[in-house]
Amino acid sequence: MCAHVLVAEDDEMQAELIRRSLLAEGHIATVVHDGGAALDAARRLAPDLVVLDLMLPVIDGFGVCRVLRDADIPVVMLTARSDEDDILIGLELGADDYMTKPYSPRELMARIRTVLRRSGRGAVGDRREDPVVRAAGLAVDPVRHEVRCEGALVECTPAEFEILLAMAAEPERVFSRRQLLEVTRGTDRASTERAVDVHIMNLRRKTEADPRRPVRLVTVFGVGYKLSGGRG
Repeated sequence: MCAHVLVAEDDEMQAELIRRSLLAEGHIATVVHDGGAALDAARRLAPDLVVLDLMLPVIDGFGVCRVLRDADIPVVMLTARSDEDDILIGLELGADDYMTKPYSPRELMARIRTVLRRSGRGAVGDRREDPVVRAAGLAVDPVRHEVRCEGALVECTPAEFEILLAMAAEPERVFSRRQLLEVTRGTDRASTERAVDVHIMNLRRKTEADPRRPVRLVTVFGVGYKLSGGRG
């Protein structure tokens, strides 16, 4: 069973622990750290399931859950508060399951498996049986954490890998620096958009025949970057 799971958790250490646990289970994981980014990612990526912390900045987990219910996306809710009213509100808003912090990562993975099985998402044989994301001559493997360019292995830092995975999942989509910075959270302590430019420059050096005249990682002036070349 392979699924695309969106993790909305503002605690970077907790988010990274969940991300690594999901990858170990063979899933694709996308991490965001606030409710606005969670809704944006859910619209763009249509994940199979969302792991949703209730205490998110910008838009709290309750607000996010309301929207996800209408989109029919399964939700496993995380809460640091064991208040029964909060849990009941979350379940009434459409959460499929919940866990209170602190929790066991193994139990969380078991809950995720159960919700995926119950919802019929992420089953073997569906469109995500092969987790490798291919675009513009790149193959990004979220399970092996491996990137290949025209078949050749490319050594990437964790932040570079997350940027390529996000861009390969949506070739030709223009990402702003802020959006790509959000993608690297949990893997990169740098907190400025300038860090994204450095990552892109390094990725061009590793994947372009002529980094000074990129044809894959293209700059869209005044907006950001896109992966050009389509799928495959």
